[in-house]
Amino acid sequence: MKLLSSFLAVLALVTAASAQEWTRFHGPNGTGISHAKTIPTKLTDADVNWRVELPGVGHSSPVLWGNKLFVTTCDSKSGGVRVLCHDAVTGKQLWRHDFAQQPFTPHKFNNFAAATPAVDAERVYVIWNETEHFKLAALDHAGKVKWERDFGPFVSQHGCGISPIVHNGLVILGNEQDNAKNVKDSTRTGESFLVAVDAKSGSTVWQTPRNSAVVAYSTPCLYTPKSGPPALIFNSQGHGIYGVAPDTGKVLWSYDAAFTMRSCSSPLIAGDLIFGSCGSGGGGNYVTVVKPGDGQGRPAALAYQMKKSAPYVPTGVVVGDLAWLLSDAGVLTCLHAPTGEIRFQERVGGNFFGSPVWVDGRLFAVSTAGELVVVEASEKFNVLHRYALKELCHSTPAVALGRMFIHTENHLVSLGGK
Repeated sequence: MKLLSSFLAVLALVTAASAQEWTRFHGPNGTGISHAKTIPTKLTDADVNWRVELPGVGHSSPVLWGNKLFVTTCDSKSGGVRVLCHDAVTGKQLWRHDFAQQPFTPHKFNNFAAATPAVDAERVYVIWNETEHFKLAALDHAGKVKWERDFGPFVSQHGCGISPIVHNGLVILGNEQDNAKNVKDSTRTGESFLVAVDAKSGSTVWQTPRNSAVVAYSTPCLYTPKSGPPALIFNSQGHGIYGVAPDTGKVLWSYDAAFTMRSCSSPLIAGDLIFGSCGSGGGGNYVTVVKPGDGQGRPAALAYQMKKSAPYVPTGVVVGDLAWLLSDAGVLTCLHAPTGEIRFQERVGGNFFGSPVWVDGRLFAVSTAGELVVVEASEKFNVLHRYALKELCHSTPAVALGRMFIHTENHLVSLGGK
């Protein structure tokens, strides 16, 4: 009996760990790291478990809890955001819920389903926007809406794109918007703030005002220092790289001079350093790396910057002392994270909006043309394989249950795990 109890306890721990493999944008704490051993390097059509056509189009990345996969799509002309739940093993659609939306003209590279959901053991959390509304909703795993919030106007020439995260029973969302002078309709204004709502009820737990002039799309992560309080890390042009107390929303420290342009990529933790990047469609992108403050008086400080072939939209990966940063134009940089020394900077080829993920010593990234590129994750540049998905793709792969899941514009694809 004691042996059976021990087995069940271990099984419960394994099941819980598996359930939480990929619950937010760019995986566990935004690291983009998976230790799955069942994703082959040289992928072929024989490695496709299933490929299903989705209703509508979307750029959001998949998230998973257990065997349930969640993703969003939209009608690019008439509006409307669709939350979809699929069986991750078979690809079968389990349910669909449609939210009404007043259509507007998004940026040519964006659509109404660009934000990646977040999921926990009980609910999935999705966001979308209209011209006058920025909405966050929670649905249970059976597809029933549990609550919905409206945070008012969302002002940006690029539309919605930041994704929520879940931490200690709170759904946390950044909402840093363009001010009126940066958009064509100067009569419209939106309020910039960070907000945490109770995951069960949707009620506001804390809200922190921001004085942003330019929209930010950086999805936060949690930084836990060796000493000092933990901090949620946000990136934005208006406030640089900064840490916020997860339970109160208090700004603990900031490095305000981090960026002079819009921040789209999400922060990366590299030991006691934090990476962020900024840029524009016209170029000039660069990476800023800071030593965070301690929340107790020691200020944040600049460690170094990387200004050549830096990413604007894609978020990089850090493993150990190495960081890999993939630029929108397909240049992959490997650098020694503690010092900023570049180990290589080489062209992969293609253009990228999706971010690379690290899987068992390899980097996987999907170009906008739908080419899945596999690169050795080392100090040596080595493209290992290319596999054509043959469809536009702006999303980041998810890895769970020993499989890789990719949301192309019109399809969901499951690879590996055999």
